[in-house]
Amino acid sequence: MGKTQNIYDNETFFEGYKKIRQDKQSANILEEMPAIYSLAPDLHGKDVIDLGCGYAEHCAHFKKMGAKEVVGVDISEKMLEVAKRENPGIKFVRADISDLSFVHKKYDVVFSSLTLHYIKDFNSLAKQVFAILKKGGEFIFSQEHPFSTAPIDGPKWIKNEKGETVAYNLSDYALSGKRKVNWLVEDVIMYHRTFSEVINALIDAGFKVERVLEPLPSKAAIKKEPKLKRRYHKPNFLIIKAVKK
Repeated sequence: MGKTQNIYDNETFFEGYKKIRQDKQSANILEEMPAIYSLAPDLHGKDVIDLGCGYAEHCAHFKKMGAKEVVGVDISEKMLEVAKRENPGIKFVRADISDLSFVHKKYDVVFSSLTLHYIKDFNSLAKQVFAILKKGGEFIFSQEHPFSTAPIDGPKWIKNEKGETVAYNLSDYALSGKRKVNWLVEDVIMYHRTFSEVINALIDAGFKVERVLEPLPSKAAIKKEPKLKRRYHKPNFLIIKAVKK
């Protein structure tokens, strides 16, 4: 099992990512977060582990929702420095989430936001998550949409003579595997999996897939920022809720 790239401790990437997360009009805030929170169960008295917790904004949200214990896990020392400083009541672990052998208890909810497309072996991770969940526990996660990760040379949009986006140029969808993309810095490593590969990995691990979302911006958001309309050609995110029966 290969070690996951720790791009978040790259100073240039870290600063660029921080600016994106502070943008109140970002896709994370307008599209991903409302959708993934809509899948969360009643967390009162429950134990939650957040894989790839970053700054721990989700961990803080889960505590406010009544979770008994929240543990945040991330590979980035820089991310965890911020997380620990801003969330003194939450436990944090620095670890590569591709190997969950450091987890020695079972949780009610395993959560992960926009991290799993960095993991090489999703089949292995799905089995490990299943093992650390209590019976009836839920695995709730978001990732880059497979349409986004598919093109080997990066996403491309098609525009008309007026410069308006009219279509998304999907390519390489069936060619699963490693991708190198330029996002804030060069050679950020991600892994592309087809929709069926993601779903079947969960099924093979023993999960029941309960809900799948491909969130879109609201009409109000599109009116405020018309370029968001292109999400109707290609959603940004895939969000899944799977249950250990």
